[in-house]
Amino acid sequence: MKRTSPTKETSKFADRLRSALKEAGIRPSATVVANEFNLRYWGEGITSHAARNWLMGVSVPKQDKLLILCKWLKISPEGLLFGTPPSKSLDKNIAEDKVNLIDQQLIVKYLLLKCEQKRIVREIVDGLVALHPKNQ
Repeated sequence: MKRTSPTKETSKFADRLRSALKEAGIRPSATVVANEFNLRYWGEGITSHAARNWLMGVSVPKQDKLLILCKWLKISPEGLLFGTPPSKSLDKNIAEDKVNLIDQQLIVKYLLLKCEQKRIVREIVDGLVALHPKNQ
């Protein structure tokens, strides 16, 4: 990975990550974060150096790692990435185990879209649901 200096956005991410760790009662240490993260991640784990980069605002985790990090710290991806709460809470009818990793990745990608793009996606989904209301 190319080494870069922290940007305003990555620095804010690092602040929110350290805050989320403290709120969860976890010491914001690169070694602790790497070890605890790797216990929960199904792929190739991260190094303490990668965790340090997250904590120092040098880099932001990729989507799959961000989802695991958010699930572990019980914070929404948009809350950790942007400092904003979800626009509305998840439907209580959706059990956590029904939202698989692919769905989670789709949600994270949606959250990265611009406002106008999100509006278009919502209209498409609303249209599809309207075509098949029995699926609700």
